[in-house]
Parts: sequence; structure tokens; C-alpha cells
Amino acid sequence: MSKKKKIIVISSSIVGGLMIAVLLGVIFTGYFVGWGPFNKVANIRFRKMAGNADKYSVENVKPLAESPLEGKNICYLGSSVTYGASSLQESFVEFIAKRNGTTYVKEAVSGTTLVTTGAGGGSYVSRMKKIDKNAKFDLFICQLSTNDASQNKPLGSIDSTDTTTVCGAINTIIEYVKTTWNCPVVFYTNAYYESDSYAAMVAAVKKIATIKGIGVIDLYTDEAFNDITSEQRALYMADKIHPTKAGYLEWWTPKMEQFLYEAVRH
Repeated sequence: MSKKKKIIVISSSIVGGLMIAVLLGVIFTGYFVGWGPFNKVANIRFRKMAGNADKYSVENVKPLAESPLEGKNICYLGSSVTYGASSLQESFVEFIAKRNGTTYVKEAVSGTTLVTTGAGGGSYVSRMKKIDKNAKFDLFICQLSTNDASQNKPLGSIDSTDTTTVCGAINTIIEYVKTTWNCPVVFYTNAYYESDSYAAMVAAVKKIATIKGIGVIDLYTDEAFNDITSEQRALYMADKIHPTKAGYLEWWTPKMEQFLYEAVRH
């Protein structure tokens, strides 16, 4: 074999190996997180978790006798946590609806970011603009995506409107919602997990909230909220980011409802 052919063979082997590694990485991540086409496969694993037992399912939840949210139509924008990727697609969205008698639009796609990248088709901003502009919403609730932190998206400045930055995307979402649906805007954070990038995002959205007059359900820095036992954490969380049904029902939903009750009263 000539030297040139050897180089071609070696190069092809390296490229092929890298492609296989990337594919395996995507499959591995998809299986454990439940992204896109891997969600049905991942659900096999999620169904075996104690926190996803049938007794925690939405169908077994009893409505509250009365609720300040009753009859409200809420729009939710987010990614895997809003979607319920590790809880068989039942998240706080469905639990709030069942308990409080709300209707909702759930625009949630796993793995997506606040910021716009490339063509931007999967970003929060681009998906928000596809929601019915003539809809009547009483609340708009947006997830502060952990994907932006894990993918090291730029934070940007607090007053930015550049949607390729986290702050710019947040500001754009707030202004678009106010102009299009004229309803209160609430961002919610994840429960605490170790991430300097996400901690910076939480601090930023709270600063923006003060300036823009919106609400923030801050689950991240709430020490009392995060002070749960290791047994509870094992039941409530499928991993450090994604709750199980039990986690949504018993841990996240009551805390979020408490904030939302006050939001609709004012």
C-alpha cells in the first residue's frame, strides 16, 4: 500500500471513529435524559423509578376544593423540565392544571435553549413566536433553562436584547409576551444543583425581574426548599436536574402554586 493510501485509510478510520463516538454519545444522552426519538426508550427506565409510581400520576391527583388559579389559562415555555422528560411527560404543568382547574398551552421541547443559535428553530424565542398570537393567557411561565448553562451559552448584559445571549433572550421573551398577550410573566428556576453558570443565570434573571417588574419562582437559592433528605431526593429526582412525578407533585408544585396564587391576586 502506498503512503498516500495509508494516510487516506488512517484519516477515514479516525473520522469514522469520531462519528461513531458522537453517535454513541447522542444515544447515551438521549437514553438517560429522554431527548427526542429516545424518549420512548428512556421511558422504560423511568417507569421503574419509585418516584414515577402510578400513585403519583396526574390521574390519581384530587382537585383542590378552591383555587385562585381556577379557570386561568396559562402558557408554559420551556425544555425538558417543563416537558416532564424523566416523569413520563407529566410535569408541574399537568399537576397544576389538575389540582387548580386551569387550562394551558405547553410549549416544551427537551434539549432546547433560551438563546438563539444557528437557524434558531428550537430556541425558546423562536418557539414562543409560533404560539397563537390571538390566544388569551392569564399567565406566561417560562423556564430558566439549564441547557444554556450546560452548553456554556453567553450570559450577556442585563439590558441586552441580543437573543444569542441568555439575558438578551430573557428580555426579548418578556417584551414579546407583554406586547402580544399583555399578561404577567413569571420565570422559574431549577432546584439547586452545582453549576456556576446556572447560578449566574439565576442572579441575572432576578436582576432583570426587578427592572422589568416580572416574577421569579426561585427554587435554586431557596435553602429551605432545597433542604430535603437523601431519601426524598432519591424519590423526587431522576438525576440532578430532572424531577420524577413525585418530585413535581410533592416538592415543586406546592411551592410554585404558592407563588402563583400571590401573582394572580395582585
